[in-house]
Amino acid sequence: MSWEESVEFMPRERLEMLQLERLRGVLHRVAETVPYYKRIFEKQKIQPDDIKSLDDVAQLPFTTKADLRDNYPFGMFAVPLKQIVRVHASSGTTGKPTVVGYTRHDMDVWAEVMTRTLSAGDVTASDVVHNAYGYGLFTGGLGFGLGAETIGAATVPVSGGFTKRQLMLMEDFGATVLCCTPSYALVLAETAEDEGIDFRKRMKLRVGFMGAEPWSEAIRSEIEGRMGIEAFDVYGLSEVIGPGVAGECHAHAGLHIFEDHFLAEIIDPDTGARLPDDSEGELVLTTLTKTGMPVIRYRTRDCVRLSRKPCACGRALARMSKVLGRTDDMLIIRGVNVFPSQIEAALLNVDGLAPQYQIVVDRRANRLDDLEVWVEATAATYRDGESAFQRMQEQVTQHVQHTLGINVRVRVVAPGGIQRSEGKAVRVIDRRQMQ
Repeated sequence: MSWEESVEFMPRERLEMLQLERLRGVLHRVAETVPYYKRIFEKQKIQPDDIKSLDDVAQLPFTTKADLRDNYPFGMFAVPLKQIVRVHASSGTTGKPTVVGYTRHDMDVWAEVMTRTLSAGDVTASDVVHNAYGYGLFTGGLGFGLGAETIGAATVPVSGGFTKRQLMLMEDFGATVLCCTPSYALVLAETAEDEGIDFRKRMKLRVGFMGAEPWSEAIRSEIEGRMGIEAFDVYGLSEVIGPGVAGECHAHAGLHIFEDHFLAEIIDPDTGARLPDDSEGELVLTTLTKTGMPVIRYRTRDCVRLSRKPCACGRALARMSKVLGRTDDMLIIRGVNVFPSQIEAALLNVDGLAPQYQIVVDRRANRLDDLEVWVEATAATYRDGESAFQRMQEQVTQHVQHTLGINVRVRVVAPGGIQRSEGKAVRVIDRRQMQ
């Protein structure tokens, strides 16, 4: 029996029994081998054998990014360094990076979950996978490459940059699968249009796997419409494994979490209390099968909804929504909580705007916060002339202010007026942090 049948379609009762068995096993391992967990378990008088059910996970402490950085570089490893075959690190904006280590077993797990991610979009050994995620300490490129190679697909590890060259390679090599960030997919689509390349006629692409940054359904529609592909959302984070924690099926009704490897919870980000399914809260993940650097109740800071209702595809795995925001990138503007995803949703509801925007937060001399949003007009809007352009700016300003409930300055700029990114899009510039 294949893993698709034995795990992804396993009845929930059996799946939860497997999760509990693996949870108790990983708790024993970290209590014996990771000084951080040994210390905190002893302090809180936690015994791994006290965990009798999955609900008992609430007794366990959270792990945060700060805990990982405090134990930099290898203090969270559960095995000697000689058993680690791969090291990755996050590109943190402050302090030490977050370091993660993989054993050979972990690499096999990563290959499996990435294979399952791609297989949900019907990727096979007959495909040509154009992998435009960055290679290096970032887990994206190597994670997708690992999955594609495990499937047996011809994998093109092009990484980021040189967009015109990428388009040439995609056409010449007959790429059928695209792996990249959603923002870079838009860059590829725009550049192709500028070069007079018709994706539908000249490319063989049929599916795309896009993650590493939040993106909306409007962005998905834009990508699918321009490229003529089916776009799949994927989710992961290096602290847990990298890409491969969850991915969409053809139903596109949430991302299936690979629960045989990752135990998922939703909590209130303020109190830490567990929330019921279908509530919006912070996603917390526990690794069940990693041996190099297991993490217990890792606070992802990603706000999602979690559902365990059956999916139309037949999989029994829990599904998470797209990332709705982050508890640590929330902007507080004059006492009002604002998520960049709220602004994106407001902008993309206005016809005549392109899906390229940037949010700039500054602090005026009177110490009041100032929020400015830059967004590109479409070429058609720009051609309508100055008066139409001005009306568009007024319309967008009113719409965004109504959505957020605060005053916002919106600047509509000409097509191409916002700098493009070949990796993760830089959506927010908070100048308050620079003062």
